[in-house]
Amino acid sequence: MTTEEAVQAAKAYLSKSENGEPSAYDHMVSLIRNMITQRPPNPYQDMESISRDIKKNSSKPDGDILRDVTDATVSLKNAELQKSLFARPDEDGEEAEADDGECVIPDIRQLANDFEETGICLGRDELFRIYLALKKLTETLPLAKCRFWGKVHGRTQNYIIAETQFREGEDEEEKEDDEEEENEDENEEDNDEENNEDALPKSAWKPLPPIPSEDRSTGSNKFVYFVCNNPGGEWTRLPDVTPAQIAGARQIKKFFTGDLKSEICAYPPFPGNEENYLRAQIARISAGTQVSPLGFYQFDEDEEGDDEEEFKSNYIENPEFDGIPVRDLADPSLANWVHHTSHILPQGRTVWHNTNKKPEDGEDEEEDQDELMDEIEPEQGPSLLTSISEDAEVDNMPAWTARLSSNLVHADHALAVLKSNLWLGATSFSNGKRFENVYIGFGLKYNADNYSPPIPPPFQNEYQVGPEITEVEDPTVEEEQAFKKAQEEELMNAEDMDEEEFEED
Repeated sequence: MTTEEAVQAAKAYLSKSENGEPSAYDHMVSLIRNMITQRPPNPYQDMESISRDIKKNSSKPDGDILRDVTDATVSLKNAELQKSLFARPDEDGEEAEADDGECVIPDIRQLANDFEETGICLGRDELFRIYLALKKLTETLPLAKCRFWGKVHGRTQNYIIAETQFREGEDEEEKEDDEEEENEDENEEDNDEENNEDALPKSAWKPLPPIPSEDRSTGSNKFVYFVCNNPGGEWTRLPDVTPAQIAGARQIKKFFTGDLKSEICAYPPFPGNEENYLRAQIARISAGTQVSPLGFYQFDEDEEGDDEEEFKSNYIENPEFDGIPVRDLADPSLANWVHHTSHILPQGRTVWHNTNKKPEDGEDEEEDQDELMDEIEPEQGPSLLTSISEDAEVDNMPAWTARLSSNLVHADHALAVLKSNLWLGATSFSNGKRFENVYIGFGLKYNADNYSPPIPPPFQNEYQVGPEITEVEDPTVEEEQAFKKAQEEELMNAEDMDEEEFEED
């Protein structure tokens, strides 16, 4: 091998590169060029530092990394979403005072201190953003009451829930819904009249009438609930809950996804999507965990209802309530706490509805109604403002666990905390004069045993089984011959009897 061939072979060896990295030959060329250009005072000692700088710069991509377009992170998206919450309401930076009749939400500073003292897993930053989101909601809608109901965890996103109540006569959606229902009924009647001539015969069977929903501002639809996935996001109003949805939610167990329009795939089938399921769970949780100190509320004796049940559902704050000592509220007997939300009956309503009741058209029908009322026993549940000490046990445990927020401070400076053992995540606390209820969990009821879906019902018979339609087995040859012989004998005996009667005559 000549000298020139040896040089070419060495150059080819040094020019090898892997994974797109610069070759050793290119690195040495760059090193010699930089040393000649920069002319360091001590080339021997500075050779290694120059070599490191060349390797470092060779791995840097073209352009500035800070200016490269990258996908926005979740934190950046939330920051952009919540940016509007921190905007100044006025140009001068001063917030206008609330007028009389405007909705005022609870004090966030006091609520944050209570949450930290009771161990509720919401930080001050998140709670402050929720407060700003609630404040924005009250500024856009004519609300009379608004409070933070709780937070329901989902598989992909969470739900932040606000419990609100509109001012009297200012719920515009209620009027729109009524108008839509009337238009739908009119369209159905018109279609039936047009198709009467060419309509196919219809079955005379009619299903049982559905149990009607409770009116707005009453029962399980007393409050209106709004939800959003993140503070600063758009608030979505949940629809009113129906008895069928409450009954269906009691039979299934599903984790929430975070999408209100997602389908509920379960058995038995649930009548609605996730927003209806969430609304049904909110009604169930509120009915079981909304509690208050004894004497904080009292029945409104000034309002006279049509019946005793309506009177028992109206309550107001007791102006003469002086408070209860915190140590008494934390007593394990739970005698100083009561439910201030109506119990939901197995029918799915807080007030029982008689499905067999017919409209009154005459005296005879009134007597029939009385007979039907005697046949069906109305469902009954615990009355309003009933002590929570009467709640049923949960897997040999009391329904509630009571404690003080801290045993190191004086009882008057601590809070009485209640934790529900039936709906894990429901917490109530009070300092003796004020109280608060909040729920933070997955929206599922505690069950000691593993959940198993109910067994499907048996198949219905296509027809009524009886001897007149039961198929008979074909007779054998011997049976047919014996049957014919018996018929011939009966015929002969009948002829002989006729001849004897004729001779006697």
